[in-house]
Amino acid sequence: MKRLIRCCKYEVILSESRKSGIGRVILSRRVGTSVASDASSDDDVSYPDKLDSTCIVQYKDLLTRSQGSGCGLYILDLINSGSLQADRDLYSSLVKKCTELKKLKEGRLVHHHLENTIFKDDIFLQNHILNLYSKCGSLGEARELFDKMAVKDMVSWTTLITGYSQDGQSENAIALFPEMLAMGFEPNEFTFSSTLKASGNCSNGMNGRQIHAYCLKWGYLSNVYVGSSLVDMYARHGQIREAQMVFDSLACKNEVSWNALIAAHARRGDSERALYLFSGILRNGLKPTHFTYSSLFGALSATGSLEQGKWVHAHLIKSGGQLIAYVGNTLVDMYAKSGSIEDMEKAFNRLLRRDVVSWNSLLNGYALHGKAKECVKKFEEMLKTGTEPTDVTFLCVLSACSHAGLLDKGQLYFNSIEKYKLEPRAFHYVAMVDLLGRAGRLQEAERFIKEMPIEPTAEVWGALMSACKMHKNLELGAYAAEKAIELDPVDSGPHVILSNIYASAGRWGDVARVRKVMKSSGVKKEPACSWVEIENRVHMFVANDDAHPQKEEIRTTWEDIHSKIKAIGYVPDTSSVLFFADEQEREQRLQQHSEKLALAFSVLNTPANSTIRIKKNLRVCSDCHSAFKFASKVLDREISLRDTNRFHHFRDGSCSCGDYW
Repeated sequence: MKRLIRCCKYEVILSESRKSGIGRVILSRRVGTSVASDASSDDDVSYPDKLDSTCIVQYKDLLTRSQGSGCGLYILDLINSGSLQADRDLYSSLVKKCTELKKLKEGRLVHHHLENTIFKDDIFLQNHILNLYSKCGSLGEARELFDKMAVKDMVSWTTLITGYSQDGQSENAIALFPEMLAMGFEPNEFTFSSTLKASGNCSNGMNGRQIHAYCLKWGYLSNVYVGSSLVDMYARHGQIREAQMVFDSLACKNEVSWNALIAAHARRGDSERALYLFSGILRNGLKPTHFTYSSLFGALSATGSLEQGKWVHAHLIKSGGQLIAYVGNTLVDMYAKSGSIEDMEKAFNRLLRRDVVSWNSLLNGYALHGKAKECVKKFEEMLKTGTEPTDVTFLCVLSACSHAGLLDKGQLYFNSIEKYKLEPRAFHYVAMVDLLGRAGRLQEAERFIKEMPIEPTAEVWGALMSACKMHKNLELGAYAAEKAIELDPVDSGPHVILSNIYASAGRWGDVARVRKVMKSSGVKKEPACSWVEIENRVHMFVANDDAHPQKEEIRTTWEDIHSKIKAIGYVPDTSSVLFFADEQEREQRLQQHSEKLALAFSVLNTPANSTIRIKKNLRVCSDCHSAFKFASKVLDREISLRDTNRFHHFRDGSCSCGDYW
């Protein structure tokens, strides 16, 4: 498109390519001196005194600043001086440029200038400015403009709904939808997609069902974008069956459709289903996106599936993917939670760019594996790079200090939280109580809780309770347990630990009383289970498990290991057996714990020199911890055990935690 506009001093040609969107304003000198510039950037501007040839203001230079005391933008100065006659296309180009570069300040200047022209009520330009404010996160100004618009069309409503949805203001986005319908407008695919996204982020799933009905009414269920948004909406509300039904009904599926369903199963920790869907993407000839890989790594980190994680990582490399943004961060986290600290470090070192999430993933990995010194060193290195720590950063560092007994360092870091304009949160106080409690400073931990500026949570009292169990302080432990139960009566954890405290003291009557309270309150202890992954298959075990096809071989193998470790000094710790019986029966119960069965199975089914990797859904008991130390020596193998709290790496008769857990 090319048009010639004759002005008092210049001939102005506005040339814009419809395909590329790249335009330019050509100021051709007729009389007088030049007022145009051929600026190379928005920030470095030169204004020549003389210009004998045509001066071109390219699209990329539309936001050149004013010379001297202008109105802010050079193009607007030309209009004000009468040197340039503006029209819809020029204003549209200016607003688009501001939107592309997120130049909110310059966009306001254009809007203000537009208000004093004949185009102030032009709906085409108003929609562009509405989009500018929405994309730049200024939803207050967007809503103000929207309310002032004399005429609104479907683009106006959709732009504001999309702006609210993308800004996380889901309730405002959804509230606009019925208003729009009442005005007689018919939603389009973009309206539905944005409204469904907002609904997926709301706690009330009924809105999404109603919008689904409108999609059906206007015939948008077959639209791949609307369908993908429906899948994601149902998935975010945990309604997997509905999400799968919508997904199956789509005649045409794209990467977004598949990613929405993969992410749904990843959030549930169902890595097996997520991997199956990943294979579906490949079978259908689609290319996985960074979002696909990020969801998969997240699911695999939840289950600790190292081999499958390596396979997905290899596929990412093979497909030409790079470790950028959240993909690299989730990969670091996956390796950390799957037990491979070496691979975690390699992935971190290969990140193209590191943000605070990258550092947090690394620090959390060190904390999980009890490598407190490495965690502290990397934290100091992070600060030197200028990366500002977050709440999570300090939680990672405090947890690492707690797991290794670095009391002075932990207190130092806790006291420095406010230095970074952060307020200590409840989980920071939990970490500090845990740090003091593990160090045996129980009275100081109790005093710390009573002096907290916020109300102690059940988790805070739970940290003190666990420390009291460790140090066998019955009175304070029972007090902390009662406080934790009072704040969260449905959590079985405090009840079980209180039972353990009473059992270790031989107070079986109190054990029975706690069990009775649990039964009457409907509180159930989560069953302990352990699992191992061998050749991409997961084998799960529970205590006294007699359902496994290799049950006889497993029992025989453990009996052999048990006799060998007793010969070199293993003594069963029966204090964790929560029922009254003679010593022999209590010892026999210990030998049927799920992690011991998983260990025996791994010995049977893995190469003699490989690392045995076991995961458990609860914390490992003191007896199994002791048994695994001796087992690593007699088997001459490394045993990696991940429980809910941390990793334990057993080598040659010792554990990486230094028995400080």
